[in-house]
Amino acid sequence: MSRPKILIARAISPEVVTVLEQHFDVRSNQDDIAWSPAELAERLQGMDGVLTTGSQRIDAALLAACPQLQICANMAVGYNNFDVAAMTAAGVQGTNAPDVLTETTADFGFALLMATARRITESEHFLRAGHWKDWRYDLFAGAEVHGSTLGILGMGRIGQAIARRGAHGFGMQVVYHNRSRLSAELEADCKARYVSKQELLSTADHLVLVLPYTPEAHHTVGAAEIASMKPSATLINIARGGIVDDVALAKALASKTIAAAGLDVFEGEPAVHPDLLALSNVVLTPHIASSTMGTRRAMAQLAADNLIAYLGGQAPVTPVNRLEHSRRSAA
Repeated sequence: MSRPKILIARAISPEVVTVLEQHFDVRSNQDDIAWSPAELAERLQGMDGVLTTGSQRIDAALLAACPQLQICANMAVGYNNFDVAAMTAAGVQGTNAPDVLTETTADFGFALLMATARRITESEHFLRAGHWKDWRYDLFAGAEVHGSTLGILGMGRIGQAIARRGAHGFGMQVVYHNRSRLSAELEADCKARYVSKQELLSTADHLVLVLPYTPEAHHTVGAAEIASMKPSATLINIARGGIVDDVALAKALASKTIAAAGLDVFEGEPAVHPDLLALSNVVLTPHIASSTMGTRRAMAQLAADNLIAYLGGQAPVTPVNRLEHSRRSAA
């Protein structure tokens, strides 16, 4: 009996490729070529499953072109590259990779907050350019982190982990806004206070965005929201591109409507709006919040575990949709 066929759409940890080869006939893109949608559809012909990395769009057109495809396992906690409704209608299972990246991503979010508040990137560029000639009392004077107010928009696992770092590690006052309020027990663990979105914007010294991207969340933070923030505030986005209106943010940073921003995600990435690139008061990183070797390996392994379970006739480990019918059962 032939084994199921899967495609690994981008390069992943070789150890995980080896694990998958024990279960499947594997086609792997270890050359890490970014395929166009048409090229991806071509390579998915005859495939039962695909391991995606977040940049491969799975939509109705691709599903119609790949009738054998049964499962798409995303190596990311976010899955805005999935048209979940189209996948569900087509009977295709989707999965993601939550939990395994929570602490690593929270570490990076806090590192980005620190770098932004304390003007680390800006001062390093100044030093490397040979401009440091003497000491001044206000040389790259930044914003306080300890004892300041940390605002978090989106209080899932990562938001809670950032809150704990701020409250317990830096004595910050933590306020948050979320679609639903946390339990009293979780609020106490995070030392966090639930507030309205408007109060969050107006009181936060450092605002961290950790909410998932949905069409409804597009430009959740735009010109009006930024104008509601303190002129001394910083804005940190480790959520998804499109949560922030990058054009409005660039204008606000240029006019000092807010003091600074730290961005790991962008609209239309890997392209970054040129107005952001021209500013000195923004720290820019290339979507690397979960990028440690151990975490990226764990993310790939969880995607692999979902493929192994589902194509082996079991329930997926971390599903993102519930199927009333599936291509697997129909086959």
